[in-house]
Amino acid sequence: METITLRVNGRPYQLTVRGNEPLLDVLRDRLGLLSVREGCGIGICGACTVLLDGRPYSACLTLAALAAGREILTAEGLGTAEQLDPVQQAFLACTGFQCSYCTPGILLTAKALLAEHPDATDAELREYLSGNLCRCGSYVKIVDSVRAAIARLRAE
Repeated sequence: METITLRVNGRPYQLTVRGNEPLLDVLRDRLGLLSVREGCGIGICGACTVLLDGRPYSACLTLAALAAGREILTAEGLGTAEQLDPVQQAFLACTGFQCSYCTPGILLTAKALLAEHPDATDAELREYLSGNLCRCGSYVKIVDSVRAAIARLRAE
């Protein structure tokens, strides 16, 4: 067991974790951040995506202890009800979700894409999002939503 401090959505949390404890379990079970979801458990579906220092990571494969000292962002930290993140606004406007199980991970991946490549082409957008699977098959609306977020950010 090890005591660590995780900085999640701008807030510090001091926790005692097992050396092999996945970040996914700590975020969901201990901090109640239910947007971080287990889909496959092996890092290929993207449902558990979080941003560590602005980059997408699979929380099911990331040990909580290795996330200490890094900035962790979950979908709960994207925006507020009064001020949605531009990616959230675009997903609402373009209905880029269906059942929404995959949506939190896709929102975070899209946020990272926009920070890294604010002028992403369609090919770059599709490649960047390729680690996020949508069982409902909403890919067209997901891509439309990210395009809308890109346009919204360009206009600002």
